[in-house]
Amino acid sequence: MTILISDDTNDRIRQRARSLGFDVVGFASAADAWPAGERLRQFVAEGLHGQMGWLEETLDRRAHPTGMWAEGRSAVMLGMNYGPDADPLERLKERSTGIISAYAQGDDYHDLIKGKLKNLAGWMKARFGGEVKVFVDTAPLMEKPLAQRAGLGWQGKHTNLVSRELGSWLFLGSVLISVDLEHDSPEIDRCGSCRACLDICPTKAFLGPYRLDARRCISYLTIEHDGPIPEDLRPALGNRIYGCDDCLAVCPWNKFAETSRQAQFQARQALRAPKLSELAALDDEGFRFVFRRSAVQRIGRDRFIRNVLYAVGNSGDPALLPTAERLLDDPDPVVRDAAHWAVSRLKGAPPAAA
Repeated sequence: MTILISDDTNDRIRQRARSLGFDVVGFASAADAWPAGERLRQFVAEGLHGQMGWLEETLDRRAHPTGMWAEGRSAVMLGMNYGPDADPLERLKERSTGIISAYAQGDDYHDLIKGKLKNLAGWMKARFGGEVKVFVDTAPLMEKPLAQRAGLGWQGKHTNLVSRELGSWLFLGSVLISVDLEHDSPEIDRCGSCRACLDICPTKAFLGPYRLDARRCISYLTIEHDGPIPEDLRPALGNRIYGCDDCLAVCPWNKFAETSRQAQFQARQALRAPKLSELAALDDEGFRFVFRRSAVQRIGRDRFIRNVLYAVGNSGDPALLPTAERLLDDPDPVVRDAAHWAVSRLKGAPPAAA
């Protein structure tokens, strides 16, 4: 097949991507050497990935973009803004309600972004030839280093991507193509001496700049961690019941952030400030109904109720005591353990064994 690449190819791709709703677009080599793979190997070797065994299982494929697809030559990196319409840190004061990370208050972003990526990839293949593959973060591709290489932003000291234009609130996706496109200049690190994201972390999950111990990260603990959360970390969860936005929300670069223009990413009213008492009453069917089409649904009812009960125990609200007591005999042992802990906290006594 003849591959037709002209001087305006990148501009045409960028225009098409923006018409599909992507806010930022950049181009990078998918074949050149890079140090990100070795950093990931060290992260896993030190055991900082916790129970995320899939990181270890897919390590060789993650170590370089061509580990996923040997024919990949260029990466079209795309970002979609999911900026919230309110400061997530303000919600920490409302202790009788639960905080769900901003990215999960709307519809699951994977479905929306993957559909748009496939649309773009099909369009690229039809016009420029070559083969294409699309990736969202469910695939073992290290998107953040590629996004920095494509000029979309840089990995801040909290290890997440930071954009000069949109701050911390970007969903990433990528299209790999088997042809050589003109590459953008990589973004440089602009964190300077700032350490706001490191200092705000409630569980002190950062070993230093750019070094995260996932085993102490609230996002990991409330989403990926299976079983009881270590007791010494439970008080630091506060009322965060799914994920944590603290290190993102405090970033000074958010002064340039904008509210997302994607209706699917905007917070559902029921998930903005859900009452802990109502969430704790959900059975399996009720959980699936409330969180239909939401990223929250993937952790299941039991793990979610575990998180809710930790928030109940941290609320300091005696009115929530009956809420916790009703779950002392829950069929799930982890939920029962969390209920006993919450009851003991609300009564001001040392937690009793479940």
